[in-house]
Amino acid sequence: GHWEIAGCPIDFDWGFFPNTEPAFPPELTQALIREARLPGLLGDRHASGVDIIEELGAAHISTGAPIAYTSVDSVFQIAAHEEVFGLERLYETCRLARRLCDPYRIGRVIARPFLGTPETGFARTGNRRDFSTAPPRDTLLDHLQAAERAVVTVGKIGDIFAHRGTGREIKPHGNDACLTAALEAVRDLPVGGLVFANLVDFDSDFGHRRDVPGYAAALEAFDRRVPDIWGALEAGDLCVITADHGNDPTFRGTDHTREHVPILAFGPGAGHGPIGRRESLADIGASIAAHLGLPAMPPGRSWLDGGDLQKP
Repeated sequence: GHWEIAGCPIDFDWGFFPNTEPAFPPELTQALIREARLPGLLGDRHASGVDIIEELGAAHISTGAPIAYTSVDSVFQIAAHEEVFGLERLYETCRLARRLCDPYRIGRVIARPFLGTPETGFARTGNRRDFSTAPPRDTLLDHLQAAERAVVTVGKIGDIFAHRGTGREIKPHGNDACLTAALEAVRDLPVGGLVFANLVDFDSDFGHRRDVPGYAAALEAFDRRVPDIWGALEAGDLCVITADHGNDPTFRGTDHTREHVPILAFGPGAGHGPIGRRESLADIGASIAAHLGLPAMPPGRSWLDGGDLQKP
């Protein structure tokens, strides 16, 4: 979804692991155990990340075997205790898994560190790291880099784009800290630059966990920061608020959900009016490129080019 937002929709099928036990091919898990020198792997199935560390956290601590799991997304996730297993060792294990997953066309390998004890319970930390494949074609970020424009990426954006064209990367923990860092970057941004931020708590803390009160509170907390966003914008600036997919906390299961996501674009001096139902999130990248005076980015279609918006 982030790639498509940046003007690079995918025209091939990702690989996925079946909802079976085990979920992973034996040759994949055996190679990872051998190369990472692991005593084994726990899990090996589809699971909620929160549930599986509660279920297998104690066994992980006693055996030293990390927890591997997946979902309906194209992911291979590895959870391990930051102190018992070691954070850097977890990252290195994920780097090995990234290479081993390439033949299966898996989009991301995700490190899911956690802390805690069997007595107090376990909780994931803010040191998640995504090991992604690189986008197959140039994105808006590549075009900005080629034009020698300033780029600041906040949150997990750098990981999602495999650190290509992602400029200065800032990785705070939590929605509020990420938004604060993004607004500070906006205030220092040269004309023609881009700040690209991801607020992951909506997805990871509330959407996947189907936490309706938590999701509502997060939305209200974001709404309270809207005046700060407006205050950071200067004449000629454009802000776009959107999502890369749905994650309805009222829906069954724990996976992403499929609904149309909002696209809200605003700024001092910006036009106003509906932009209609868009055929692709790539229209966002195309519109931002047009706003910044960059070359057109098909297949996206800029809503700034059609004359549909009214000038203020």
